[in-house]
Amino acid sequence: MWRFSRSSGPGGQHVNTSDSQVELRFDLAKTEALPQVWKDRALERLANRLVGGVIAVRASEHRSQWRNREMAAVRLASLLAEATAPPPRARRKTKIPRGINERRLREKKQRAETKRGRTGRDWS
Repeated sequence: MWRFSRSSGPGGQHVNTSDSQVELRFDLAKTEALPQVWKDRALERLANRLVGGVIAVRASEHRSQWRNREMAAVRLASLLAEATAPPPRARRKTKIPRGINERRLREKKQRAETKRGRTGRDWS
């Protein structure tokens, strides 16, 4: 559902006379356009943005209502695409090779030895 109102953005006196701000509302809870799996995933991920199962997107960057409509539609599409994307695959833990760990400890000891050699001596 589209709603239009006066925008506070650029446009000078034109802003006071035209309804260029666009609000696009999409009833995510009742829609049948999405498969149930995607719908459940989106409802879960967008829970903090939903008001009664409806998601609202606003656009008022442009002077033209038409361009603001396009912006709102693109924003809603990208929001839904991100919310319905499958979860990332679980990361497989890998073991650090023994050689790398030994080299790190060896270099650490060498550095400590260098630093220890700088103090505690009276050169006078």
